[in-house]
Amino acid sequence: MHSALLPAGDRLLLRPFDDGDASAFAAAARESVATVGRWMPWCSEVYSEQDALDWFAACRAGAAAGTAHEFGIFDRETGAFIGGTGLNLINHQHLYCNLGYWVRQSRQGQGVAGRCVQALAAHAFGVLGLRRVEIIVAEGNRPSEAVARKSGALLECVARQRLNIRGVSVPASVFSLVAGSDR
Repeated sequence: MHSALLPAGDRLLLRPFDDGDASAFAAAARESVATVGRWMPWCSEVYSEQDALDWFAACRAGAAAGTAHEFGIFDRETGAFIGGTGLNLINHQHLYCNLGYWVRQSRQGQGVAGRCVQALAAHAFGVLGLRRVEIIVAEGNRPSEAVARKSGALLECVARQRLNIRGVSVPASVFSLVAGSDR
């Protein structure tokens, strides 16, 4: 089911994390400290396989609760781990969620995140029946901003103190994709 998030001809594969992915996930996090770690504090030089296993357990709990759908991004041909993406903070009452993504440093700039945004937005609107998907980007994270814009997300505002990065509240751009009309 999850592999259908992207067309069969796409070189990317999105699937839920398996505990066997922990080593590759941890290595990708440590590789990406200079780029991803600046915006996502969990991504550090000491990120371990146990940290990855803990994250995978949280992903399974979110899926079971219906509050998150998190996926690993893999190369369909080689099986190589590329990054992570997901829908989280799913609000079933008001039909919206957050969409996040990160791509390991050695695979950045290849359109991976943009393809994931398109696939997950379609999943959110089609399968999950949501009406709004938000992409929240810390001020200064130009690459992530570019992904949101290229994906067709509309910048609605810059929200003050929207994200907490390393104990500091920072402003963030709020981008949205909506199902159907723009109302």
